[in-house]
Amino acid sequence: MIYHLFTYLNQFDFPGAGMFQYLSSRAAFAVITSLVISMIFGKQIIEMLRRKQIGESIRDLGLEGQSQKQGTPTMGGVIILASIVIPVLLFANLSNIYIILMLVATVWLGFIGFVDDYIKVFRKNKEGLRGKFKIFGQIGLGLIVGLTLYLSEDVKIRERISITEENFQEYRTEEMQVDDGGNLYVMQEHKRPLTTIPFVKNNEFDYSWLVWFSGKYADHLVWIIFVLAVIFIVTAVSNGANLTDGLDGLATGTAAIIGVTLGILAWLSGNAIFSNYLNIMHIPYAGELVVFAGAFTGATIGFLWYNSYPAQVFMGDTGSLALGGIIAVFAVIIRKELLIPILCGIYLLESVSVILQVSNFKRTKRKYGEGRRIFLMSPIHHHYQKKGFPEPKIVTRFWIVGIMLAVITIVTLKIR
Repeated sequence: MIYHLFTYLNQFDFPGAGMFQYLSSRAAFAVITSLVISMIFGKQIIEMLRRKQIGESIRDLGLEGQSQKQGTPTMGGVIILASIVIPVLLFANLSNIYIILMLVATVWLGFIGFVDDYIKVFRKNKEGLRGKFKIFGQIGLGLIVGLTLYLSEDVKIRERISITEENFQEYRTEEMQVDDGGNLYVMQEHKRPLTTIPFVKNNEFDYSWLVWFSGKYADHLVWIIFVLAVIFIVTAVSNGANLTDGLDGLATGTAAIIGVTLGILAWLSGNAIFSNYLNIMHIPYAGELVVFAGAFTGATIGFLWYNSYPAQVFMGDTGSLALGGIIAVFAVIIRKELLIPILCGIYLLESVSVILQVSNFKRTKRKYGEGRRIFLMSPIHHHYQKKGFPEPKIVTRFWIVGIMLAVITIVTLKIR
């Protein structure tokens, strides 16, 4: 809103109005505003949750310090959601299709998580919202994102195509440019569903390769494949973030690290000069997502003030489902979804540990009549708790791993 106001005032040379045309300025304001909301107003929200006795009901899992968390205010994810949405509404370009998609993802999964927490807290049903309804909600968001990226005319990719003797005739009418090595290339806009393959030269994966057999139906079928992929990514990452939210500050700190990394990737992908220099896909208007990434990072860091050990508030599914969904949709928009297993390696580890634990338990129970476990407890962060590691040490070490994975993700831009 402020962005649009000052864009209008800039026509009249209003002092300071031009500053809001710069992504860096608006991203900085978004970070500061989200920190203020989460740290200052967050305290008031926590007190309100405590007065209304909206506390976490802890199952007895035999973990050290578990009883101390009984009654800690939950549904604190509303602090994160407010700290993201308000700065974005204030400082982002609200006509940008990518910003609209990110706001939809935030509110959509935030609402599903809120309903889940509401059932747990007020209906005293520890199971919360039935799993199939969560899945339906995640599928719905995946459909919205996938179909929007397919149908919207504002969604385009500018791809660098090297000119060779073989394709010279095809592109001879295009405006050719010369790189530092004296090689000819052209920049071409299109809507093909491409993504980035890490550590591979000429690292663009075209989803149409998956439907090479479909002939004249390829253009339609490829988007069905793409939408299904988006649904899977949204579901997997949001559930992974939900599983990670088991120790004080673990999910919040991990999300903050991922948010910074996604902001860097969005800035590079949305900048014509840097994307050309790095030889990566240029996604026009994606740079606006830096403002969203700033709000996201500020919100998670601000929430960490109260969520770090010993936590004064838990985010609940209101926060964890939204955080995972935001990360998934953001990665899909900037065409970096194949980097998710690296960047979100913590989420992947947590999810895989649960899958392995459950599947092995069921398999051995059928075979031997007694279920056997791979880990002392899953998700894997509870395994380390069972081994006697203090909670803050586990969280800090997971953060360190998360930082390492973030660095590797950035490095993939150059090492191929």
